[in-house]
Amino acid sequence: MLLALFADIHANRQAFTACLANAREQGAEKIILLGDYVGYGADPDWTVGTVADLVDAGAVAILGNHDSAIGNPKVQMNAEAEAAIEWTRGQLDVAQRQFLAGLPMKHDEANLLFVHSEATRPEGWIYVTDTAVASRSMQSVAAHVTFCGHVHKPALYSLSVTGKMTTFVPTADVPVHLLPGRQWLAVLGSVGQPRDGNPAAAYGLYDTVKHQLTYCRVPYDVDGAARRIRDNGLPIWLADRLLAGR
Repeated sequence: MLLALFADIHANRQAFTACLANAREQGAEKIILLGDYVGYGADPDWTVGTVADLVDAGAVAILGNHDSAIGNPKVQMNAEAEAAIEWTRGQLDVAQRQFLAGLPMKHDEANLLFVHSEATRPEGWIYVTDTAVASRSMQSVAAHVTFCGHVHKPALYSLSVTGKMTTFVPTADVPVHLLPGRQWLAVLGSVGQPRDGNPAAAYGLYDTVKHQLTYCRVPYDVDGAARRIRDNGLPIWLADRLLAGR
């Protein structure tokens, strides 16, 4: 089965639309959504509605920290993120808020684990940015592959049976064979707000038969997404960073 993996959409309608279309063109058979559907971007109502429709059609959706913040004002964020979340609360109806509140923290399926941040304490919203965190996360689970988002920068970690760690930044559109003799932790890039210097939207495709993971990049209407942010009175910085992929 070919899984399409989307993380950190952040209410970016233009980016999510482009990635969904690309995944369907590639023959994706199931959609996995790894959280942060809202925050930063200007189309949270459309995004949450689309995610809910995908779940109704068989997709899996996980809770992200920005999604959690909609109903929990105690979640700590920077000033721009808090401003976007406060604005977002006013854009979502009761059903959409309830949908976000009911999402699980993680999902296990066929020796795969899906989580927004990392596996040891998903509710802690820990960033997987180095081998120490990645190793601790992998050693806490039995899954062959853990998929997460939260970081907005693609990365791939592996752990051997002897405890040896490897890490690298994957090349877009080049399949990586996730060898069965190792554990793997795949940090997906962001659909709606990439931060690796490339403004193209990012998502992943995982072939469960070949055990191959492909990190995909998709050009989209970045100017249109940035314009929507400005037109809705959100912090200008949130629009400007889209253009630079930062």
